[in-house]
Amino acid sequence: MNLEMLHPADQLVMFMERIYGYGMTTTSGGNLSILDDNGDIWITPGSIDKGSLTRNDMVRIKPDGTIIGNHKPSSEYPFHQHIYKSRPDLKAVLHAHPPALVAFSIVRKLPNTSLIPNVKFSCGEIGMAKYSLPGSSDLGDKISEEFAKGFNTVILENHGVVIGAKTMFDAFKSFETLDFSARLEIDANNIGTPKPLTPEQIDWYKSRQNVSMDEFVAHNISSEEKEARREICKLIKRAYNQQLFTSTQGTFSQRIDDESFIITPALSDRKYLEPEDIVKISGDLKELGKNPSRSVELHREIYKQHPHVNSIIIAHPPCIMAFAVTEETLDSRTIPESYILMRKIPKLEFGSNYMKPKETAAVFKENTPIAIINNDCVIVTGSGLLNAFDRLEVAEYSAKAIIAAKDIGEVVAINDEEINDIEEAFNLVK
Repeated sequence: MNLEMLHPADQLVMFMERIYGYGMTTTSGGNLSILDDNGDIWITPGSIDKGSLTRNDMVRIKPDGTIIGNHKPSSEYPFHQHIYKSRPDLKAVLHAHPPALVAFSIVRKLPNTSLIPNVKFSCGEIGMAKYSLPGSSDLGDKISEEFAKGFNTVILENHGVVIGAKTMFDAFKSFETLDFSARLEIDANNIGTPKPLTPEQIDWYKSRQNVSMDEFVAHNISSEEKEARREICKLIKRAYNQQLFTSTQGTFSQRIDDESFIITPALSDRKYLEPEDIVKISGDLKELGKNPSRSVELHREIYKQHPHVNSIIIAHPPCIMAFAVTEETLDSRTIPESYILMRKIPKLEFGSNYMKPKETAAVFKENTPIAIINNDCVIVTGSGLLNAFDRLEVAEYSAKAIIAAKDIGEVVAINDEEINDIEEAFNLVK
């Protein structure tokens, strides 16, 4: 989807629907704006239900202050105006109150953007604006002061977060990435001590963004491949809506035959993926004109080494990632379903999925369908897409249960004798 061709009013509706739908703001909270090429500011209205906005509810404010629309603009329009004046390079502003970021705002601490690599170069350094009355000119001054220092992301004391970017999609990506990171940091603190990445590790990760592969022209697409492309799109949208990863993170792949597989593209918005966006890999070649996920080499190695694997998912669910950024182990021996689907869950060193794809791939034996990469992701394999997706869901729910259990008592794992009974009853590979 080419968002640049969407009218500002339609963009505001689209992204407010996503923010409200994912529980990142309330019926009355949050506001978005876009500065168009004419110098007009399009902004969400004040005192209108954020869960049912239409393009006709959006308000247009001319450079001379003339207001065009059916409603009053958001009461926090002044700080949007202040930001655009202090930072002419920014064309979109997003403000909301997701619980995790509000938690940081009310203890007046900044989230750690070095727990996972994508946050640092998606959000940059973060500023904090002093508290002031909502809707006041003073609040606008204090926020714009932080933006004038070069921050694009600013936490507001006892309020929420404001993000500025060149496009509304860029602002949204930074917003959901920061919220995701804040949630996993809170969960990580509930089970252990978060261990951030070093600047060198983050810089190295950034250098791995591009995949260089020769190309081939796909002349024929079988019915089986078309169905697999459709199924990948359906499940990745479901995974995104369940917040198992962010809009440009998360990778699905499906084996087509012994020599080829299909995989999700790099950096495309997961909410709007279509079958034609999926990338086919044949041997060492990629489909012409498309860019596969940067983890493509690992997927190829797993399929090469393990005939029992037909699908792979790489995701970053916040509860599992709490274990990825601490030294705590995600133990599958919580309930029988968890053990049956998850089995052994090794933790591998940061970067091993890129630096050592053959060695990393070797981990995924039949009794080890899942592995966690420290400070990066969880890798889930399965006999098919639905099997892998089920494992991902169960793993995140299990991690969430263990984190919740920390508040009420000591976790008691299923013992070895009981595990043997489960393995025998369900014919599990030892």
